Amino acid sequence: MTNLTGRSAIVTGGFSGMGFAIATALAKAGANVAVGSYMASPQAGRVDAAYYPGTDEIERVRSALAAHSTKVHAAHLDVRDSALTDRFMAEAVAAIGPADILVNAAGTTAEQPVCGHSDALWDKIVDTNLSGAFRTTRAVLPGMIARGWGRIVNIGSTAATVGWKDNPAYCSSKAGLLGLTRCVALEGAPHGVTCVMISPTWVETELMRRNVAQVVEREGKGRSVEDAMDEFRKGNPQGRMMQPEEIAALAVFLCSDLAKGITMENIQITGGALW
Repeated sequence: MTNLTGRSAIVTGGFSGMGFAIATALAKAGANVAVGSYMASPQAGRVDAAYYPGTDEIERVRSALAAHSTKVHAAHLDVRDSALTDRFMAEAVAAIGPADILVNAAGTTAEQPVCGHSDALWDKIVDTNLSGAFRTTRAVLPGMIARGWGRIVNIGSTAATVGWKDNPAYCSSKAGLLGLTRCVALEGAPHGVTCVMISPTWVETELMRRNVAQVVEREGKGRSVEDAMDEFRKGNPQGRMMQPEEIAALAVFLCSDLAKGITMENIQITGGALW
């Protein structure tokens, strides 16, 4: 197993889905882990598909990660807010040590075509998925460069290279994230810092389930969410849905010394699917 003992990792969107799976895998590999997610309740009334954990989940996440005998920090994080992001990063460093690893997994989406797309929804998706990753990277990259070692993993999507008619903000944000990944990779390359984007197809998470529910509602064909999920499974060449643990396994490898030559890449996990 990849050994990350002594390394410290920050994972955004780390309370659920791919973020939590990655944080758990990093902890199992020996890393100290700080996780942040935007926490709010109730869920009703929101137009995007993101899952927002409540503050009552902090202890659950902290305990789950601490079970692997690592230093752990878990707290609210709004990557759309520079001041709050910088504060979280400072608290994380105080709790687990200088960041060697950053995983940008915070993200959201919504089923909304360009026609009728509000500025507020566009800004929320792009600010979370793209600008949020910029803010967190800006906070940790100077220290990584100074110490001569760093790993930044951005969670992208096949949406970075393939369009989806009702997701212009999401597709644009992930395409932009790929551009950011490449620029950070070049900036860090002379200093032992890598930056890679992992782009999966549909992954079976709460975000996906909520997104599919929006698809079902928009199409109005009388399908259930489970029926739609099953259609997505059958539509994949492997006849299944990608799992968060698969994304996590690759992320952990990319954070190791074995992957020091892998940078500026967009690595897809799709089971052979185009989307």
